[in-house]
Amino acid sequence: MAKTALISILCEDRTGLIAAITGRLFDLGANLGDTTFAVLGTGAEFTTVCEVPEDLSLGQVEDELKDLPELRDARLTVSDFSFKPVHGPSGHITHRIEITGPDSPGLIARLSEAFVGYGANYRAHELRARARQRRCQLHDAHRGLDPARQGAGLSRHRSGNTAAELKLACRWDKAG
Repeated sequence: MAKTALISILCEDRTGLIAAITGRLFDLGANLGDTTFAVLGTGAEFTTVCEVPEDLSLGQVEDELKDLPELRDARLTVSDFSFKPVHGPSGHITHRIEITGPDSPGLIARLSEAFVGYGANYRAHELRARARQRRCQLHDAHRGLDPARQGAGLSRHRSGNTAAELKLACRWDKAG
């Protein structure tokens, strides 16, 4: 029987990084679940919830990953994942929103506040600062919106108004 592990890695971004990590995990018999990867400046963050074989300790998994040349000087942790590894109905993505425009302090707070009244739960958030021209792209995938309040007009109106107040462009789509 497999056990569920949370693997978190923060390191310098390098070519072949994802291939090295996922290849080693495959070789160990791990089965990846929810996984994220992000480039953060010149660094990279990789996080996964995965099943590892029962006969393999979490310490062994960590040691195997630390042996990868691509992970030299990485901050790496492998720990027990105490939550359910598979999300329920609230994990269903219902809407996607892309907001672009100049970055400013408080931007994410203002945008996320706009959806609290709709029972929105962010599935993913991404903010990118481009060289010379600070721009923001926010990809929101809301899950578990209250069906009584998730009408296209309401969500579009709220996100559009908030974006306009912040001098941002907004594109909104209902997920299929």
